[in-house]
Amino acid sequence: MNPLVHPDTLAAIVLTVQLATVTTVVLLLLGMPLAWWLSQTESRWRAAVAALVNLPLVLPPTVLGFYLLVLMGPQGALGQLTQALGLGLWSFSFPGLVLGSVVFSLPFAVQPMVHAFAAIGRRPMEVAATLRASPLDAFFSVALPQARFGLLGATILSFAHTVGEFGVVLMIGGNVPGQTRVVSTQIYGHVEAMEYAQAHALAALMVTFSFLVLLWLSRQGRRNTQVTP
Repeated sequence: MNPLVHPDTLAAIVLTVQLATVTTVVLLLLGMPLAWWLSQTESRWRAAVAALVNLPLVLPPTVLGFYLLVLMGPQGALGQLTQALGLGLWSFSFPGLVLGSVVFSLPFAVQPMVHAFAAIGRRPMEVAATLRASPLDAFFSVALPQARFGLLGATILSFAHTVGEFGVVLMIGGNVPGQTRVVSTQIYGHVEAMEYAQAHALAALMVTFSFLVLLWLSRQGRRNTQVTP
C-alpha cells in the first residue's frame, strides 16, 4: 500500500490541514488589528509589544510548549478557566494545539501585515478622512485593498508554518492518533519505529509543499516590487 494512503497517514494529513486552517483564520482575526496598531502607533509600548509578538522566533519551541502546557494544566490560569467554563483541560487536545499554533505562528502572520500596512503611508488615510470616511471605513476601503499582497503572504506563511510545526505540537498535544497526531509527529513516530519508507514519503511531501510555498512567495515578492512605483 502507498504510505500516503494509509488510514493513519490520511488521518494525520486531514488533522494537519484542519489545524492549519483554523490557526490561520484565528491569526488573521487577531493579527490584523495588532499589525495595524504596530504599523501606525507612536506609543512607547510599541517596541515591547513587537518584541513580545516576535518572541516565538527566538524561543526554542520546547520552551514555548512547556509554558503553554503549564498554563493549560490543572493548576494553570487557563486550565482553571476552561475547567470552570466546563470545557475541560486543553492540554493534549485539538483546542490546545490551536492555541499553541496561534502563539507559535503569530510573528509569521503579523510581520508581513505590519510591513504591508506601513508601506501604505499616512497620505491615503488622510485623504479618506477629508472625504469624511470614518477610521473603520477607511481601514476596510483603503488600507486593506492596498495591503492585500501582504495579507495574502501572511495567510500563506501562517498556514505553511503551522503545517511544519513539531516541537510545540509534540509538547502540547503529544502524539495521540486521530486527536493530536499531525504530519510532523507522524513522521517522528515512523522514524522511532524505523518505518523509513513511510517517513520518506511524508517527509518528501512536506519538502515539496514547503518549496512550493517559498517559490510562490519569492515570485510574488518580485512581482510586487516591479509594480510598486
